[in-house]
Amino acid sequence: MLIQVFKSKIHRVRVTQADLNYIGSITIDEALMEAANIVEGEKVQIVNNNNGARLETYTIRGERGSGVICLNGAAARLVQVGDVVIIISYALLTPEEARNFQPVAVFPDENNRLVSA
Repeated sequence: MLIQVFKSKIHRVRVTQADLNYIGSITIDEALMEAANIVEGEKVQIVNNNNGARLETYTIRGERGSGVICLNGAAARLVQVGDVVIIISYALLTPEEARNFQPVAVFPDENNRLVSA
């Protein structure tokens, strides 16, 4: 049996763009994706802290260091530029694997840039 568990998240990033006329997905700064162990094409859940909307889509790698967070296609109707969102990924693991699994959480600054420790 496999269970779905929280794998990683990019916590409280600001939407920089919303493009209704794009085919679909979310474009995320490559540095943020890498830090959160999210790969291009991976299914993610987007939680909008401003209006409570939740949606699922897939990722597209954005320019590294750009801070881009762009909701594309129909998802663009569920956000406004400036909204704060959480991007969450999940993994399928056995219960035994899940007991020892350590998820990754990334907390960017107000400009969607990685913060040095």
